[in-house]
Amino acid sequence: QVQVVESGGGLVQAGGSLRLSCAASGSIFGINDMAWYRQAPGKQRELVATITRGGSTNYADSVKGRFTISRDNAKNTVYLQMNSLKPEDTAVYYCNARVVTGPIIQLMEGDYWGQGTQVTVSS
Repeated sequence: QVQVVESGGGLVQAGGSLRLSCAASGSIFGINDMAWYRQAPGKQRELVATITRGGSTNYADSVKGRFTISRDNAKNTVYLQMNSLKPEDTAVYYCNARVVTGPIIQLMEGDYWGQGTQVTVSS
């Protein structure tokens, strides 16, 4: 079984910074892509940033230059450093991990989600 847990959300003023963390644990053989998504009230969940196991990254246009995604493969952890926060960044932020599990003769990749962490940016 695999658990994915986010932390680091909170309330911050516009222009401030927050750092989110997401740790995966359990019976993990390896983790491929990891990503952060967010969902604002009344809106669909949207992709914020992704990072491959090798460290290649992609960002939504709305966060480019302000957010940085990184990961520590040894700790099965992904981070999201958020700077110059805006009120429109207010949302529940979710971590996604594509986790490989199983015996080596029958490895399987699955999508695992965290429970979400609230980020609120006041104007």
